[in-house]
Amino acid sequence: METFLLLNRWLHITAGFTGFLVAPVALLVRKGGAAHRFWGRVFLWAMVVAGTTAILAASIKGLTFLLLTGVFSLYLAQFGYRSLAHQRLGRGQRLGLYDWGSVLLGLGLFAGTLAYGLWHRPFNLAMVVFGAIGLLTTLRQLRAFRRPGPWPAGQWLRNHIAGFVGAYIAAVSAFSATSLRFISFPFNFLWPTLVLVPLLVWLQRHYVPAGSGLASSNKKPRAAGPGQ
Repeated sequence: METFLLLNRWLHITAGFTGFLVAPVALLVRKGGAAHRFWGRVFLWAMVVAGTTAILAASIKGLTFLLLTGVFSLYLAQFGYRSLAHQRLGRGQRLGLYDWGSVLLGLGLFAGTLAYGLWHRPFNLAMVVFGAIGLLTTLRQLRAFRRPGPWPAGQWLRNHIAGFVGAYIAAVSAFSATSLRFISFPFNFLWPTLVLVPLLVWLQRHYVPAGSGLASSNKKPRAAGPGQ
């Protein structure tokens, strides 16, 4: 077991470090180009490996925060990637079983996370924050899935950005809370949210301006965030 945990730890560190490095690269290169797609896929699989190894270690060692951030980053990474397949929803395209299954699973996971954080003694602020953000994300996704007719222009792209940048925020939060010991609680896990959420909002407004009519324009959509 000790050998397994050691190998799992180094795999987690390697994948997490890879994700930290390539996410900014995917944001900086031309959106929708070959480099953006390549580095986006590297980031996606880095998050899959980092999240899976975090869940394994947390389950064995009973590390609640690591388990939470592992689940959170995995869900948001798949949400961001899956959003690329939703460009024609309401215009002849239908949702698949995977879409409904993932959003309902996320709804249950994050509702449970929020409830545990609220009723746990001592009060668990990390669980409340991530549970609330995850629950709001899945509720908005579920409402969008149930909405009749075409999606608002560029909604798939907003979701793409939110999913991948959100996964990056979760990964940085986990690293900060477990490794940056000089930052006191609760700022050690909150500062990535406070710093990077404004960037997320800016990216959404920059690439999908309000009233842009992106979905119906003749211009090719510009994908943003790490993973098209």
